[in-house]
Amino acid sequence: MTVPLSILDLAPTSTGRSRRDALDDSLRLAQVAEQAGYKRFWMAEHHGSATFMSSATALLLGRAAEHTSTIRVGSGGVMLPNHSPLMVAEYYGTLATLYPDRVDLGLGRAPGTDPVTAAELRRGGADLNDFAADVLKLKRFFGGSDDATVDHGVPGSQASTLGIEPRAHQIRRAVRAIPGEGTHVPLWMLGSSTGGAQVAAELGLPFSFASHFAPTHIAAALQIYRDRFKADAETAQVDRPTVMAGVNVMVAETDREAQYQASTHTKLQSQLRFGSTGPLQPPSWDGVGTRVNPGVDPTHIVGTPADVAERIGHFVEAFALDEVIVTCYAFDPAVREKALVSLAEEWSA
Repeated sequence: MTVPLSILDLAPTSTGRSRRDALDDSLRLAQVAEQAGYKRFWMAEHHGSATFMSSATALLLGRAAEHTSTIRVGSGGVMLPNHSPLMVAEYYGTLATLYPDRVDLGLGRAPGTDPVTAAELRRGGADLNDFAADVLKLKRFFGGSDDATVDHGVPGSQASTLGIEPRAHQIRRAVRAIPGEGTHVPLWMLGSSTGGAQVAAELGLPFSFASHFAPTHIAAALQIYRDRFKADAETAQVDRPTVMAGVNVMVAETDREAQYQASTHTKLQSQLRFGSTGPLQPPSWDGVGTRVNPGVDPTHIVGTPADVAERIGHFVEAFALDEVIVTCYAFDPAVREKALVSLAEEWSA
């Protein structure tokens, strides 16, 4: 096919396996993704979840980068209202210093958790003006500068005349992200709504749309993004609208087996819909073979390698995508790995 495939991972844990197992499974998936030819391995920031172990994405991405050699690693994404731009620049600048030309920084405005946990995390709001200012700070931190401003102060004699306190001559240096400055880490905007599309367009950022959980909004969001894109924004990273979109997949040798394995994801969706979290549940045969019109949601794709690759291809054409990022949930990590390898082989055939 003509566009690259990438992987989004949240380090899910399965019933009967430990949280450490989930983190080790994520590392192995990064290695499998590299060997299979995926372009990127991204991890999403989630907090307070008994399902997903990806709260400290920078740490996990560092581990993944250390045990791979070519695949790009990145956040999909860092929820910027939870963090100071300087801290983000230092963390991801450190990664980019250790692993040059391999690190991406996807940015989101959502908290990535429930409201109570968000209250403990948040350092500020997700207001567009605040977010834009933080993105600009990140761009400048990654560019790097030791520009200084000079405060000539107020000598004692002048201060006395003016009736103010004397102030010494000072050189004020710009705040610097060290390491990080000069790494120019690529920035992406994440979004699952037309609001996210407007932000991405206004800031001139490549846009990763979360169609894997907001499929009904993709057409409107991408139209807004492409119509309003500002290549001349100070924060711009690309010279034209650039879109990645997400799909959920399960791939197996037969459609029946793929449906069976995908039932784990169906159970997860039901859990999340009712606000509960917990490890992934084993697959079941309940309902397998009874699905009607499985192509209604173009971002939930289950079937044989050829069928899944074909449907992703239709998705790419329908929305003129530049890249596709896939998620895959399986109770058995080996099943997930096999599914994603099979898809990559079919995609590159």
